[in-house]
Amino acid sequence: MRRASNSRVVVLWAVFLLVHLLTAWLGWVYPSQPMGDVVLVYEPWATSALSGGPIVGIDETWVYPQLALVPMLIAAALSAPLVLLLGVSHAYLVGWATLVIILDAVAFGVLVGRSPSRARRVAAWFWCAAVLLLGPIALYRIDAITVPIAVIGGLWLVSRPTIGAALLTIGAWIKIWPGALVLAAVVALRARMRVLLGATVVTTGVVATLFLLGADTEIFGFLTEQTGRGLQIEAVAATPFLWLAVAGAAHIEYSFEILTFQITAPGVDAVAAALTPLMALSVLAVTVVGARKAARGATFPRLFPPLALTLVTLLIVTNKVGSPQFQTWLIASVVLWLVLDRVRARVPAVIVLALCLLTCLVYPIGYDALLRADALAVAVLTVRNVILLVLLILSIRALARVPARHPNPQE
Repeated sequence: MRRASNSRVVVLWAVFLLVHLLTAWLGWVYPSQPMGDVVLVYEPWATSALSGGPIVGIDETWVYPQLALVPMLIAAALSAPLVLLLGVSHAYLVGWATLVIILDAVAFGVLVGRSPSRARRVAAWFWCAAVLLLGPIALYRIDAITVPIAVIGGLWLVSRPTIGAALLTIGAWIKIWPGALVLAAVVALRARMRVLLGATVVTTGVVATLFLLGADTEIFGFLTEQTGRGLQIEAVAATPFLWLAVAGAAHIEYSFEILTFQITAPGVDAVAAALTPLMALSVLAVTVVGARKAARGATFPRLFPPLALTLVTLLIVTNKVGSPQFQTWLIASVVLWLVLDRVRARVPAVIVLALCLLTCLVYPIGYDALLRADALAVAVLTVRNVILLVLLILSIRALARVPARHPNPQE
């Protein structure tokens, strides 16, 4: 029995390594520069900080929370021995991919352990499949750093709630979305005070450090830096306007300020302005539903997974940005759901795998056609965005169906 278990673990690790190496290589092969952000944005930010230039998030307002700079600096350190051999850009790409694979391997090790349960094996297979289907974007974005942190933090919420929450908060200071998992944990976990302690300690430490380094108004600049941006073409809310672009009644334009493609058409600004308050109200409403379930005795394994996935999906659906790497947020959330409640996670898992494949078809494979407002490319993106809405509806439905130990006698 032990030998069979060991062989399963060996196979899982072999698949993990093969998938990651193949996906890393595909970044060099696929069109539309799927590794572009790493060498065109992350590497210059790291170089500026290391060479005495302006430090993003401290000397100037930044679009990311400040801890996002840390993995960029680590990647620069990992790439240093390779610069003479490969050149700065290629060496940095190798350093970045190495860092992501190492972090994923650590989280994968926490997930599968030495003798994983069936649920953990299924979650491990799902993770490997999702990375392969999503393609290079699963590795070559800052979001890839937060996925293993979120997986470890989520897995430790029950056994080590303070440490788990601290890890999730660190993830949120790299890219905001793991904050949704912290919120879900505060609602669903009985040890919520320990969750709040972990989150508070990390946040206090980060803010105090930034003050000491000379930051002031820049500390929370990531919350306001993009408030005035337009509607990115991949965003769910941009879908109707893309079809106007197909008909010639709207235009796709590149924003040099935000470094992304946005849609321009009558009514776009109003839709973009409405999305942020819609996101806030939606998150609040879902949190209230989750809190009500928790107050009535819902268990953590039943309540946390659909609540977390609903909150994360809301952050994507109501976002002015529709970046392909957002799908990695769903991967981490479903990995946790599969571990905690494998049977009920099957449908969301299949949907997320479909979303990963469709997203890869949109970017990088079909992105040039999308920028030309090609009808087929827009149709693929439309299907992807509709399935995102389906995932949101199913997540809300699963949340509504979470049973309570102490039913309200008035209902």
